[in-house]
Amino acid sequence: FDVSQSYKSHLRNCVNSGIRGSYQYSVVVSSPCFSFDCVVSSHSYLLNPFTILSCVAKSTCGLNNAVLSLFILSTVKGNVLLSAIFLSLATYQSIYPLTLCASALLYLMQRQYIPVNFRRASFWWFIVQYAFMYLGSLFVIVCLSFFLLGSWDFLPSVYGFILSVPDLTPNIGLFWYFFAEMFEHFRLFFLCVFQINVFFYTIPLSIKLKEHPVFLIFMQLAVISIFKSYPTVGDIALYMAFLPVWSHLHRFLRNIFLVCCVLLTCSALFPVLWHLWIYAGSANSNFYYAITLLFNVAQILLVSDYFYAFLRREHHLCYGLYLKRKDGSEATLVLK
Repeated sequence: FDVSQSYKSHLRNCVNSGIRGSYQYSVVVSSPCFSFDCVVSSHSYLLNPFTILSCVAKSTCGLNNAVLSLFILSTVKGNVLLSAIFLSLATYQSIYPLTLCASALLYLMQRQYIPVNFRRASFWWFIVQYAFMYLGSLFVIVCLSFFLLGSWDFLPSVYGFILSVPDLTPNIGLFWYFFAEMFEHFRLFFLCVFQINVFFYTIPLSIKLKEHPVFLIFMQLAVISIFKSYPTVGDIALYMAFLPVWSHLHRFLRNIFLVCCVLLTCSALFPVLWHLWIYAGSANSNFYYAITLLFNVAQILLVSDYFYAFLRREHHLCYGLYLKRKDGSEATLVLK
């Protein structure tokens, strides 16, 4: 709840800052919407079936989600040191949260009125400070692990395992089936291609959303949960808990009903096809992976739809709801 409240307090200050005239009032977020969405956001995580399943399975994903939530909270509060410490803790558990460093830097620089300008010394000095705190915290945590275990074997067991994907046990991710069917001499190439997905999208998203780092954090959490090598339902529950925060984008969503139906259908079919494949023996891995693929495609469509809705709302805040051509006729907004 605290994370959502801090999330919304930031939006209260900046989400309507792009208003240019009275015709945009219908896309401005009202104050009652903020307090209500914070409660819905906290409940949507605690009562989410994915969260409950993660707890029943005794998964450590809840600890990772807690660290990521504390990272977001400290970042939105403007605490640079705690933001770096919690980000290092999240990276220590899994290497993928490293991509959140860009959004944290953009938000903290925005909060301290440091312009994103490569020619400014203040820009580089702040990056050096944050990198020093982040790498220093990570170094201390890794050294403590070495002193407790007496060896460096935990590094290949954690980071090497995540990056090399040796265990092809079926899950809700995209890796296991593809690499089970892969010829060994192609494995390294496609492993790099699959792993680079999580890190590559950070660059274009950071460029496009450099003025909106809070939404960038949400987008990156979703990208990580979709493209990581060993995803769990707890990862999905984390970014979905922030969907109520963006309730003011609902009027601009295009495929939300279809996507929700696909997600619900796939969630119901997961245990059914698993039982038919593993226990009944009347199905094979192709059926289960087909549902996995459809489930991830639905997630991609969901995130893309919110991204489109966010950009469309920003456009309407600047130019109005009703677009017109030079001849006065009504125009249509097309995202390319």
